[in-house]
Amino acid sequence: MESSNTGPRRFHELPAVDAKIEDLLKNFLDRGGELLDAQQHMRGLLEAVVAVAEDLSLEAVLDRVVNSACRLLHAQYGALGVIGEDKQLSHFITVGINKDLAQKIGPLPTGHGVLGQLITEPAPLRLHDLREHPHAYGFPANHPPMKTFLGVPITVRDVVFGNLYLTDKEGGRDFTAEDEELAVALAAAAGVAIENARLYEDSRRRASWLEACMDVTGRVLGEEHAAGSAGVTASEHITGAEHVAFDVVAERALKESGARLALIVVPGDSVEVTSAAAYRVAGAAGKGSAGFSGQLLAMDSPLIRSVVDTGKTAQAEDASTVLGGLIGQHRGRLLAIDLSARGVHHGLLILVRGRGEGPFLNSDVQMGAVFGSHVAVALELDRSHRLREELVVFTDRDRIARDLHDVVIQRLFAAGLSIQSLRRFTDGEPALSRIDAVTQELDETIRDLRNTIYSLHSTSNGTELLSTRILRTARNVSRPLPFAPHLELRGRIDSISNPTTGTHLLAVISEALSNAVRHSGAESIRVSVAVENGALLLKVDDDGVGFAECTPGNGLVNMDYRAAELGGWCTVSSTPGEGTHVQWSVPVSTGAVG
Repeated sequence: MESSNTGPRRFHELPAVDAKIEDLLKNFLDRGGELLDAQQHMRGLLEAVVAVAEDLSLEAVLDRVVNSACRLLHAQYGALGVIGEDKQLSHFITVGINKDLAQKIGPLPTGHGVLGQLITEPAPLRLHDLREHPHAYGFPANHPPMKTFLGVPITVRDVVFGNLYLTDKEGGRDFTAEDEELAVALAAAAGVAIENARLYEDSRRRASWLEACMDVTGRVLGEEHAAGSAGVTASEHITGAEHVAFDVVAERALKESGARLALIVVPGDSVEVTSAAAYRVAGAAGKGSAGFSGQLLAMDSPLIRSVVDTGKTAQAEDASTVLGGLIGQHRGRLLAIDLSARGVHHGLLILVRGRGEGPFLNSDVQMGAVFGSHVAVALELDRSHRLREELVVFTDRDRIARDLHDVVIQRLFAAGLSIQSLRRFTDGEPALSRIDAVTQELDETIRDLRNTIYSLHSTSNGTELLSTRILRTARNVSRPLPFAPHLELRGRIDSISNPTTGTHLLAVISEALSNAVRHSGAESIRVSVAVENGALLLKVDDDGVGFAECTPGNGLVNMDYRAAELGGWCTVSSTPGEGTHVQWSVPVSTGAVG
């Protein structure tokens, strides 16, 4: 009986065993699917990490991070916001929105709403509906609708670099906790890739700056050497390496810094300006730079004083606080770099960025200072070389002066005495008149030689000739012109004994020529300076547009004032279409060596 009951019980238990096996198989298959999905996710994550690390360009890395995240997590839209120093979004890279749609949407977000919360609270954030979040800021016009949302921070050396944003997962599904883990892992890898890209970009920029330093140093010293080898005398090497192509130096600084405008300003001559903080633009590059060439700028801001006093580079939020109204559309960040070497201040390098472009990179600030020091050292070496040239020339002038005084003048004086002795042997009036004329000519020649000796000695003693200063002033003011003004010097200009007269003359030349350069539109300009009959006469004539009525401005008033102070006069005449004519005259006395 027992044996008969055992068989049926086993038969009835088989379905239960089959169900358990089936459950085990289903569980095994489910676990296998999960493992397969995990394997696929891991493979996708690895592919994304490899893709992110393929390029060392920072912009390319940022773009790859967003594209890889969208592919990995099946998001329709993705973005990466870079956080700036002001805790706002300085860059915003998007995927899923084409350029035409982006233009219709308008300006990129700056970090409000949910995006702003991720900046202030850098932690992963998942939302079922982005629009229902308490901090939702709303979408601008033409912006595509977005619902599901996942945002994770990207950290670089424990500092939040930016945030990765993903919206609208395929099929309208919510982002899961697993998606969040994948996004966090990708963000961690992206942080490493971004740091590597930043280090690479920083080293590349520094290397490029160093190459620029060597290039401009070679240009400054090479042009100086070329000028000297071409037979340029020491008197033509005026000051501050005027022959240096400062525009080329400004152009290289503009290229390396990524700025919109680069200016090289040098201290203005005392005859050109009344403020000790005034600078003349000696070189300019960038958009709108033509309007700055040759301009005199009153740069007396606290920032500029600090740069000059300390030699340290400084930035200004708004360039107009330093450059004033001349800056126009360039109202972005300004970087001021000192150009000083061995205690000699040669000027400043000014770099200006566009509005909204953010501050200069640390590498640009640091390497910009190195660039400025190279330029200053090159200018100082050029100045030392010119001083050596001048010493050689001055020594030669002293020798010439001694020879003229000890040999030539004595011979002329002896010849004059011999001619005068002929009067005893001549009774005819024509012959006596001729003897007197020759004697007078010899006396005037002796006086001119003595004046020449005086000029040679005064230059050797470090006093710059007035004619040289006139040449430099005309050259500096007319730098923006496509042609060189015609300059004529007549008479004993270098023998004017009153230094105040020379100072006023140079200031009037600067003002009159500057007006012609800026307003006349002339094709030719003539500048004439003459000393005749005890008077100094300056003429500045142009063939520009002219004007019907003369409106007295500060420049004309200053020219009248300077003439009146020296007991002279000033006239300005003009005819529309026929140019403008300026005449300025004052009485002078010329020194002579007895």
